[in-house]
Amino acid sequence: MSIDPAGRVVRSTVSPHSETRRPAPIRTFLHTDDGVTIDSVYDPPSFVYDASRPPARDLVFVIAHGFTGDVDRPHVRRVVEAFTRYGGVVTFSFRGHGASGGRSTVGDREVLDLAAAVAWARELGHARVATVGFSMGGSVVLRHAALYRRETGGRTDAHPDAHTDVVVSVSAPARWYYRGTAPMRRLHWLVTRPSGRLVSRYGFRTRIHHRDWDPVPLSPVEAVPRIAPTPLLIVHGDRDGYFPLDHPRMLAEAAGDHGELWIEPMGHAEHAVGDELLGRIGDWAVTAGG
Repeated sequence: MSIDPAGRVVRSTVSPHSETRRPAPIRTFLHTDDGVTIDSVYDPPSFVYDASRPPARDLVFVIAHGFTGDVDRPHVRRVVEAFTRYGGVVTFSFRGHGASGGRSTVGDREVLDLAAAVAWARELGHARVATVGFSMGGSVVLRHAALYRRETGGRTDAHPDAHTDVVVSVSAPARWYYRGTAPMRRLHWLVTRPSGRLVSRYGFRTRIHHRDWDPVPLSPVEAVPRIAPTPLLIVHGDRDGYFPLDHPRMLAEAAGDHGELWIEPMGHAEHAVGDELLGRIGDWAVTAGG
């Protein structure tokens, strides 16, 4: 793999399916359709060293982290390591997070970041993509799957084949502007107030755009019916402090027969997801993606 001065991938000599060793991770900057640079990492599969879990060898997971996360956060890296037992893993920092450019739009234009990451995952040689999102990232994977349809290939001028084959949404909201819990009221303060955006920038390494949504993007619950027939898994904690159980139930009802709902004994997003649950999600993605 070589990278030009602008950070674009020029070529790759790394096969994601090496039979003899696990190649080193690849790190680069991707470019979204609206020109934002996205810090991205590819971790090859580790199943060469784990014969107890033979995965679908052409599968890659694309991980969409929660608000204030980034590719280097320990809780994100833990998710990556769990899924490398089942296939390759692409993770990235959403715009405005970590080393990525731009400013966060808190779930709106982030679908462009995910589309760039999915397209890169296919360029690396993986035939099937499972998008897995947490909290804000969970809403993004739902909207991405609805907007980048499988039957059209999810094609854009910059990123052909940006669709996903499997969708997993963990701890996602069903609707926008929810303020029914204390953590969500604090989050709205971060996003809507100048002082909150300063705290976010210097305290959480997250740069938030000052403009309101215009137009308001498709909500997660509106997006879900448009995902079919792509397999969909909705995972939510029964102790989630951000979004109560009416959110996943709304999503599952909107999904109908093509969606599956797991209510788990856990809290919110990546910090709360245990290794055993990550393993079950990996197993489900391999089977659903087959």
